Amino acid sequence: MFVEFHRNIIAYDNKRYCQCEACISTINLTLKIITHYGEFTEYKVKNFHKLLGKDIIVAHQLLKNDIPRHEYWLITQNLLNDQKQLDFAQWMKWQSSSKQTETGDISFHYAQLGQLRNKIQPEIPSFIDLSKMSKVFSIHREYPTDIITLFHATGDFRYRHRWQDGILSIQALNHYLPRVGMKCRCVTDRGIYIIHASDYHYSEHKIQFTESDEKQVFCTRYTLERADVKKTILTLDYYVKGSPLAQLFFRLTRKRSLENTFRKSSQNLDNLVKDLKIPSALHT
Repeated sequence: MFVEFHRNIIAYDNKRYCQCEACISTINLTLKIITHYGEFTEYKVKNFHKLLGKDIIVAHQLLKNDIPRHEYWLITQNLLNDQKQLDFAQWMKWQSSSKQTETGDISFHYAQLGQLRNKIQPEIPSFIDLSKMSKVFSIHREYPTDIITLFHATGDFRYRHRWQDGILSIQALNHYLPRVGMKCRCVTDRGIYIIHASDYHYSEHKIQFTESDEKQVFCTRYTLERADVKKTILTLDYYVKGSPLAQLFFRLTRKRSLENTFRKSSQNLDNLVKDLKIPSALHT
């Protein structure tokens, strides 16, 4: 069986969380399934296993066909062997066609799969309402780099342990584009917690994104502002949710040490920004 995903980049059209149709995008996946029966051989190149054989070539050639639309399941006659096609749902309507290949004419049946998309319920991420939280401190720092490089340094979780004080390692638990809904497991010198990336705004001169703990009690808002071609200002705003008494307790017991940690982290970011080389293609 051969499966191909096509990535069609479309604009993320929620104006509340997006301001740039060119850079803020989500991926609309379509699916092609090619099922074919035949012979093949396998060989290994270092750590990779590859398949060879005329029927492997046929499976690839079947991707170029005259089937309307680009989301379908194709089954060759070699696999069916005069058996009836499978009807997993009432809406599946099978049609017949053929493909001329180097090894001859290949007969096949196909059914459109577009209706599967209508049955998928999107997972709606929970966004943070900062109006219900209290900002307890802010850290400002200017960096001698462009805004895109600083965005990759701060927003890419792979680099987080290189600058954020106390973080030992970090692991992405899922992947969303844009960052909205992304979750990461963060291992620190004080324990393990989950980071939620909850919203993301982009414009040519300003990038802003928000991260919180799993229960959305604490929240950090990152604001990157372009001061010049090679000069960007980063602001880290830290918010706390809870009753006035709980917020007062936080200010008395944790605010100073956490603010010092953030300040040190912002200083650590200097070295990462100097070392980080972002390909020019990612700046567009």
